[in-house]
Amino acid sequence: MTELATKQQSIAEFLSSPVIQKNIESVVGERKQQFITSVASLVNSNEALQRVDRKSLFAACLVAASLDLPINPNLGFAYIIPYKDQAQFQMGYKGFIQLAMRSGQFQTLNVTDVREGEIGANNRLSGEIEFVWSDDRDNLAIIGYVAYMRLTNGFEKSLYMTTKELTQHGMKFSASMKKGYGLWKDDFNSMSKKTVVKMLLSKYAPMTTQMQTAALADQAVIEGEKYKYLDNEAIRPEEVATEKEQARILKHIANSKSMDDLELCRNAVEALSIEDEAYKAFSAKFDVLAHLK
Repeated sequence: MTELATKQQSIAEFLSSPVIQKNIESVVGERKQQFITSVASLVNSNEALQRVDRKSLFAACLVAASLDLPINPNLGFAYIIPYKDQAQFQMGYKGFIQLAMRSGQFQTLNVTDVREGEIGANNRLSGEIEFVWSDDRDNLAIIGYVAYMRLTNGFEKSLYMTTKELTQHGMKFSASMKKGYGLWKDDFNSMSKKTVVKMLLSKYAPMTTQMQTAALADQAVIEGEKYKYLDNEAIRPEEVATEKEQARILKHIANSKSMDDLELCRNAVEALSIEDEAYKAFSAKFDVLAHLK
């Protein structure tokens, strides 16, 4: 079937294809009908998703299914977001918490907003912040968000970001936010919670295979085992990368010290052939950083 014909298919017709049915069964097994119903319901309730490429839509939904996360946007675990003519997969903060708790290595994992007057002390040497929670906080302005985790082995860590830092993060990593639309604009609260949870986990937590998949697939258009970050314009390379540009990108990947550093490489890698050494280096570096404590 031609690409044009695929785009013109209804979601019901696309999902009824024998090839697609086989793919669904291989991932979700007995939950096949539940998956088909949830995808059809999502698309039928969202006009923008009805216009996106069917293959990208299906791939994004399949990633959510492989992680056993519902795609109902009202639940906040995972989202399927239309971007231009593609569908991208996006994690919600509840999804990251769900995957972490499934691992059995977390005693506690929580995230909350922080209001004016709730920061008691900031130990610049240890990096730990003491919070003094207000009993009457509903009328206080939100000044930031904090995520906290405690592992079953006793290790605990928190990560705090101000609303200014989160706004800068959104502007840096989301082209849609710069243009005034998307989840960062429509639900800043949820996106801020997701950001601090994701960064806390990626920097300090033991990462299961599911958590690594979720981190890599977050905000990506999925093409098989490839991830394309169309909404991330932190790096905007030329359409065709020269050998010199490829060498620069490889060096940047190798020198990455954190997930934030590595995230800056994503669009640069997209400019190259996805099978080349740049993508392999990116994936390998992600695995290394994900397992660092």
